[in-house]
Amino acid sequence: MVVGATGNVGTSVVQACADSPAVGSVLGLARRIPQWHPAKTSWAAVDVGRDAPDLVPLLAGADAVIHLAWMFQPTHHPAQTWQTNVLGSVRVFEAVAAAGVPALIHASSVGAYSPGPKDRAVDESWPTHGWPQAAYTREKAYLERVLDAYERSHPDVRVVRMRPAFLFKRTSASEQRRIFAGRFLPSWLLRPGMIPAVPDLTGLCFQALHTDDAASAYLAAATRNVQGPFNLAADPPLDAEVLAGVLHARRFTFPTAPVRAALAAAWRLHLVPASPDLFDAVLRLPLMDAARARAELAWQPRHTAVEAVEEFLTGLREGAGMATAPLAA
Repeated sequence: MVVGATGNVGTSVVQACADSPAVGSVLGLARRIPQWHPAKTSWAAVDVGRDAPDLVPLLAGADAVIHLAWMFQPTHHPAQTWQTNVLGSVRVFEAVAAAGVPALIHASSVGAYSPGPKDRAVDESWPTHGWPQAAYTREKAYLERVLDAYERSHPDVRVVRMRPAFLFKRTSASEQRRIFAGRFLPSWLLRPGMIPAVPDLTGLCFQALHTDDAASAYLAAATRNVQGPFNLAADPPLDAEVLAGVLHARRFTFPTAPVRAALAAAWRLHLVPASPDLFDAVLRLPLMDAARARAELAWQPRHTAVEAVEEFLTGLREGAGMATAPLAA
């Protein structure tokens, strides 16, 4: 069972499960039934955040529930995202236990981590208190605490927490543009050579991963007898120098405050959907060590972080998407 099966991660997870001989069938839950019909997959329309029906009958008989449902917008109304992201997730967790599902694989995030180092990678023991100002990181961290209590109350459920870096693929481009950049971003500007320079901001160093590579880790977590948290990231870390190379631009040192102020003004005017608080969080996220996933999941990303970003930028220029409501071009 894949909850939130039609978004960036969900479509890749469903396809990975459909392609796997270890998986007999997939039930995808989404708010809207898609036109996309991968093999071995059936659909049910469920909104876990709004007066969700009883989930227990849907989950009954499942061997594993992969919970991916997440709402990024509206950032101006965090109570609305809390309804889906936190309360909706709790509904799924409780239904997993009530239905007797033996495995719960939850999509946590690098955003759950407390601020950390950029000069070395941290393992899964790094504190998960998030960055309190941003709704996204606050909600991800809160669910880590929920699962701490859940694991003690339900020792018969094998709980896996996936903590991926930022996830990109070509067909997620239209969705992620709507979520983070908004409609005013000109596509031609994203061609290599069109952006003359990339600002080297303090803390601008983050990790990325191709969504299909994250999906292979989710499949491994569902089909192997593992539990606990797993960091997921590809090399190299993306700093101003690497991003300048991707965009065929130069790099220059620039203070963070003017960039933050411009983003905050644009967000208040509803010109961009991404909040300045999320920008603050990104600059503070630690780099993650994915050694545990490589060892226990036998996992290895097939794409570098640069390849994932380049594919995503190609998708932005082309207006790429898929035949699901979240990924529609």
